[in-house]
Amino acid sequence: MHEQRRVTDSYWLRTAPGPDHPTLTGDGDVDVAVVGAGIAGLSTAHELARAGLRVAVLEAGRAAAGVTGRTTAKLTAQHTLVYDRLRRTRGPGGARLYARSQTEAIEHAAALVAELGIECEWETRDAYTYVRDPSRADEVRAEAEAAREAGLPAAFTTETGLPFPVAGAVRVGGQAQFHPVKYLRAITADLIAHGGQVYEHTRVTGLTEGEPCRLTTEGGAIVTARDVVVATHYPVFDRALLFSRLSPRRELVVAGPLGPGPDPDGMYITPDENTRSVRTAPYGPDGQRMLVVTGEHFTPGTGDPEAGFARLAAWAEEHFPGVSLDHAWATQDNESTDTVPLVGPFHPGARHTYVATGFGGWGLSGGIMAGLLLTALITGRDCAWRGLYDPRRLKSVVREAPSLLKTQAEVARHFVGDRLKPPASVDELAPGDGALVRSGGERVAVHRDDEGTLHAVSARCTHMGCLVSFNRAERAWECPCHGSRFDVDGAVIEGPAVNPLERRDLDGSPTDAHRPAPPRG
Repeated sequence: MHEQRRVTDSYWLRTAPGPDHPTLTGDGDVDVAVVGAGIAGLSTAHELARAGLRVAVLEAGRAAAGVTGRTTAKLTAQHTLVYDRLRRTRGPGGARLYARSQTEAIEHAAALVAELGIECEWETRDAYTYVRDPSRADEVRAEAEAAREAGLPAAFTTETGLPFPVAGAVRVGGQAQFHPVKYLRAITADLIAHGGQVYEHTRVTGLTEGEPCRLTTEGGAIVTARDVVVATHYPVFDRALLFSRLSPRRELVVAGPLGPGPDPDGMYITPDENTRSVRTAPYGPDGQRMLVVTGEHFTPGTGDPEAGFARLAAWAEEHFPGVSLDHAWATQDNESTDTVPLVGPFHPGARHTYVATGFGGWGLSGGIMAGLLLTALITGRDCAWRGLYDPRRLKSVVREAPSLLKTQAEVARHFVGDRLKPPASVDELAPGDGALVRSGGERVAVHRDDEGTLHAVSARCTHMGCLVSFNRAERAWECPCHGSRFDVDGAVIEGPAVNPLERRDLDGSPTDAHRPAPPRG
């Protein structure tokens, strides 16, 4: 039986709480409405406001408190093993455009940090992708060659600062790491100083395209805008059918003060061992460092996050003796079926709607890149890499086909197979557990909290009807099809769903009441 690791809030969010922003209560009229206040949405809004446009950001929760606030916080153009694949699928020119766009995003962030005097623990570090298995060394050597051909300062090496030997690594010099929430708090302040508006707890539930476009919020407010950017991590509108080209994945993070051993002095990632990503960060005023380790990725609604946290912590404690892991959290991302983000016009007929999604775990450089690209598109300027990221790209359909079919087969397996699983019994639920039970002729998602009270909601995800599954480590219901997440009372934590799971009585009927646990003993 593995030890349960208590999930805390992200270190980045805890150390940069930031000001509250108002909730939108009345109608509005702007040049551009940006839906989502992560790094892609805020970067886009910031660039547009500095270009003189009237911009409003609409965020369902708190600004910078979603995926961006829960990353490993590497800002690098070195994205595991992407360049050798791009060289083969997009040609050398495509690989060069990818490297150029990501590098320019990092340089742009560095310039903003200097211009605005942002105190965000900015540090220059080398980035490494490594393998420990000698049979994969040639794969890494090919990646180093492809990255170098793409224009990055890349080299193959077997020497790293890690406390164990590696069979090979790609080293890319001159990359960066930072405190992402402190950076975004400063960007948001400058956005507002340039006339931009930021609204929190303002969930967008409807989009009408036209001239102008109209957004409808959960509270009934209507925002009229010439252009709309959907930067909600996973698009909350399905008119582009992008859900068929995105695979959600969840990753775990453990962090805490580094022990007496040496700082590995770099940013590291390996595709092996179900991913291991390592970096350190400033911790406290006395020069101490914090170790941040990410890995154990899984599809939301599957796997065993508690066991994953235990494995990740054991790995960190084995290789960095003396580390004190006092933070544990999880993050989520989406990968496109051809591994290149989808940034540009929302769908083939779009004239005034845009999207940014599918960053595949590299949303910091990707989000800043998206801000630059979308600002160019909206303001009528050219951008060299617009075609590379265009969601309407047709030539990638053949390349995407195997991954797309695999993704949709997995969705179909969950949609059908999860309905064939035998339901659980309410009486078997221990405090902290959740399961699907049959009640009133339907599947009901039931959680028993630590006090023994039962929380029952519909088990059907409000996005496309897949059955949710319980994540005990984070006390959340998750959809394995497209990654929507809900709290134990059905409220949306993460889209693409925009509507909550309806509450249920245990006879399957809708209710607003909770039923207490039966007496024990």
